Amino acid sequence: MAVFTSITNEQAQAYLQEYNLGELVSLQGITAGIENTNFFLNTTKGEYVLTIFEVLTFEQLPFYIQLMHHLASKGIKVPMPQVRKDGQLIGKLMGKPASIVTRLMGGYEATPSKAHCILAAEIQAHIHLATQDYPIHQPNLRGLTWWQSNYPKIEPFLSPELNSFYQQALNEQIEVQHSSAWENLPGSACHCDLFRDNVLFAGTYQNPTMGGVIDFYFAGVDKWIFDVAVAVNDWCIQRDTGEFIRPNVKAWLQTYHKIRPFTDDERALWPQALRAAALRFWTSRLYDFYLPRAAETLKPHDPTHFERVLKQRFKGYIPELP
Repeated sequence: MAVFTSITNEQAQAYLQEYNLGELVSLQGITAGIENTNFFLNTTKGEYVLTIFEVLTFEQLPFYIQLMHHLASKGIKVPMPQVRKDGQLIGKLMGKPASIVTRLMGGYEATPSKAHCILAAEIQAHIHLATQDYPIHQPNLRGLTWWQSNYPKIEPFLSPELNSFYQQALNEQIEVQHSSAWENLPGSACHCDLFRDNVLFAGTYQNPTMGGVIDFYFAGVDKWIFDVAVAVNDWCIQRDTGEFIRPNVKAWLQTYHKIRPFTDDERALWPQALRAAALRFWTSRLYDFYLPRAAETLKPHDPTHFERVLKQRFKGYIPELP
C-alpha cells in the first residue's frame, strides 16, 4: 500500500473548498507508486486524482506541475493540474504540498503489442516537440551527476565482477556526455521515465487508443534520444533477457521519426544512449534495493533486470535509427 498520508473524507472536502470542483462524492486510495500518496477523487463536477507529495518540496514542484499544465494546454493527453481559487496549481494538505489533476481513462498494458508501441511513440514525439518552448529549466535529476555521486554508496554491495562492469559503463558515459557531440544533441523537458506503467490505454488489446501519459515526477531537461532510449529499453524487450523485440522497436523508432526526425548526430550516439538509459535504471534500482527509504512500503524492483538490459546493450542487437 502506497498511501503514506491518510486523510478523511472531511479533510478532503475541506481541501476541495480551495477549488471550484464541486462537492466530494468519493475518495479512494491508490496503491500504486512509491513516491507520493494518491487518491481517486470523485466530485460532483468530475473525476480527478489528488496527490500529496511525500518527497518533492514546494520549491521543486512547479517544474513538474507546470510542465503537465503546459502539455495539457497544447492538447496532449496528460493530467491537467487544476487551478485553485487563489490562482495557484499547488496547495497544502496535511502540511505537505498537494495538487489535484484530471483523471485519465484507461489502464496500463503489461505486455504491449506493436500497436501499443506505435501509440506511445507518437505521444512521446509530440511531448518532445511541445516542450521546446517550456520556459522552466531543470536538469534530469537522475542523470550522470546522480550516478556518479551514488555509485560509491552501492559499490560495497556489488561483486568485483559487477563493480568492474559498472565502472566500464559509467566511464563510457562520463566520456560521452562530456563531449561536444552529446552536448549538441537536441533536447528539452522530457518525461525521463516513460515506462509501460506510465502510459494508459483505452479500447481493446487488439485496437488500443491512447488514454494518456502520467507520472511526470522524474521529468527533467535531457536529450530526446536519451528519453527514447529509456522508453524502448522497457517497452520493446523480452523481459527475461533484455533483448529487443525487433518488430516492436522498429515500429517505435519509425513512428517517432515520422513526427520528430532523428539527426545524424543522434544516430551516431544511439548505442551509447541505450546504454545510458539502462545504466540510469540499474543505478536507481540498486540504490532502492540496498538503501531503501525507511518509509517505503513497496518491495523494490529487482536490480538484476537492468543489469541484464545493460549487458545486452553492450553485446546484443542494437536497432538502427531510421
